[in-house]
Amino acid sequence: MHDRLSDDLARLPQLLAQTSGYAADLLSGLEERPVAVPPAPRARRELPAEGKGLAGALEEFRQHWEPGFSGSAGPRYLGFVTGGATPAALVGDWLTAVLDQNPVSGLDSAAPDLEREVIGWLRELFGLGEAHSGAFVSGATASNLVGLAIAREWLGEQAGVEVSEAGAGALGPVTVLSGTPHSSVCKALSMLGLGRNALQTVPTLPGREAVDPDALEEALAALQGRPAIVVANAGTVNTGDFDDLRAIAALRERHPLWLHVDAAFGAFAALSPSHAHLVEGLDEADSVCVDLHKWGNVPYDSAVQFTRRRDLQIRVFRNSAAYLGRPTETPDLIHLTPENSRRLRALAAWFSLTAYGRDGHREIVERNMATARALGDRLSADPRWRLLAPVRLNVVCFTVADDPAPGRIDHIVKTVASGGDLFVTPTVLNGTPALRAAFSNWRTTPDHLDRIVSALNAAL
Repeated sequence: MHDRLSDDLARLPQLLAQTSGYAADLLSGLEERPVAVPPAPRARRELPAEGKGLAGALEEFRQHWEPGFSGSAGPRYLGFVTGGATPAALVGDWLTAVLDQNPVSGLDSAAPDLEREVIGWLRELFGLGEAHSGAFVSGATASNLVGLAIAREWLGEQAGVEVSEAGAGALGPVTVLSGTPHSSVCKALSMLGLGRNALQTVPTLPGREAVDPDALEEALAALQGRPAIVVANAGTVNTGDFDDLRAIAALRERHPLWLHVDAAFGAFAALSPSHAHLVEGLDEADSVCVDLHKWGNVPYDSAVQFTRRRDLQIRVFRNSAAYLGRPTETPDLIHLTPENSRRLRALAAWFSLTAYGRDGHREIVERNMATARALGDRLSADPRWRLLAPVRLNVVCFTVADDPAPGRIDHIVKTVASGGDLFVTPTVLNGTPALRAAFSNWRTTPDHLDRIVSALNAAL
């Protein structure tokens, strides 16, 4: 064994304790750590020949790389829709690496059963019935990809072909309809061979990002019976808006369609009694995307996908090889997603759900929503800012009142980021350059609002 390896192995408990202390210092400093650190040019360094051992590598990281890492796990990181990692989720993630299980095969470990248990808990959490099955994937993009791949197979079923065998070309023209599709939907269509041009945007309700159900029915009727994929939204990224899922599902009575719901963070509205109505009808979807490293507050990367048509899912993703053993009545997870091997993403979620339960995660969701509403109220009361949409969930979309030009918004984003107290992202809503603040971190409380508002005002 290499000298550095054997030495690290002999001193592993001590080195892990040293690393644990370092990690604890990082976490305790999150409140004051710069929320964003604009990248700076770095000289390329050579690969070490002999290596420095774990202690040397830890010190090298501490000196060279760690100062450039953002405080994205902290309470004032409001860019994208990014959660942190609850204490239990963090421990689960550490143990994921320690145990290093590949859960896709049921030949050697109980890990797949743990994942199935977590999927069952999540299904219950989001109000999905037992007809829905699911699996873990890397993020919302992968979840949308899997859902749309199953939808593609369903289109083939309607046409009497197996796309998984014949290829996407056997389908002919494909139509995907959506009001305000996430960019990952376009990426998925490209990867699946359906093409970005298959996506047709449908008019939304006035002043909303939610699709107009009547306009959607007109678009479906224009297909004259040709099956389509409808991508509905449960929580849009700009304003947290929701499509009327029940109304869209009801269109299946008159038009052949596959209903895929992108509920990457909006599915968590089901935890709040005052917001659960927003996801009514989610159980009627054919496939659903939920991203856990958003409002689930588990570490990157972790998301789940659900579907009613596991038979089609297996047809798309099955991976038959003698060394994997014979197929069983309960399919191994290798047959459900693109990955043949992956980490046990479910363990972090298992720890967090076990530690805090439904009530603990509901408290995070409701506190984040209350903080978002409070920020919206404060911005609305300040004539220098203009709220562009009601705060429906956890996203605040706003702009400057006097000059919402792209250059002005970019300046504010960069100034806020360089100040280190806050991170928000730019966007455009109905042609207006804007800013968005997304509240999804378990550490964030209304006590952070003064600092958030001060950072925004200082950037004007």
